[in-house]
Amino acid sequence: MKQAELRLAKPADAEGILKVLAPYIKDTAINFEYEVPDAAEYAKKIEAISQKYPFIVCEIEGEIVGFAYASPFNSRAAYMWDAELSVYVDKNYLRLGIGHSLYSALIEILKLQNIQNVYGGVTVPNENSEWLHKSLGFELVAVYRKVGFKLGRWHDVAWYVKYIGNHVTPPGPVIPIASLNEVEVSEILKRNRKMIR
Repeated sequence: MKQAELRLAKPADAEGILKVLAPYIKDTAINFEYEVPDAAEYAKKIEAISQKYPFIVCEIEGEIVGFAYASPFNSRAAYMWDAELSVYVDKNYLRLGIGHSLYSALIEILKLQNIQNVYGGVTVPNENSEWLHKSLGFELVAVYRKVGFKLGRWHDVAWYVKYIGNHVTPPGPVIPIASLNEVEVSEILKRNRKMIR
């Protein structure tokens, strides 16, 4: 396989990201959206997320083949040290370590930001995502039964957590990604791309 690159997403990546995401929305219950957003709408989402959290793409020969991002776990103030993670990989590139490298890079960056806990919600069954979370040290903390209706039936969602901070009291401030050292972030992305086979 050609060399994979990890980098921070830009709004201009929306179309490439949607090529990866669209099959998950249209054909599966892995994503609970019913309609694929348009590129302009998704570009705004990338821009909004990137103000505070990492949004990472994986490219091979200039084509986006996977992406991952963090977002607020809950909007209330006491949850500010928590983040929810999302990852999607083009179905032609599964089991090459792309999801693992994207998630690992996200977690390293979030540690720099002083995030303490990261969460992943997984529509079950989803063998690939369940394995990914377990392999990275997440633990299953809850299963919400029949919580989403899509493709003609009700689906359960499993919630996983990984504690990544030191939970000092009181916690330090959460640092927006734009305020992190760019060289340090770049090194994290380079280091984690090496996991891709």
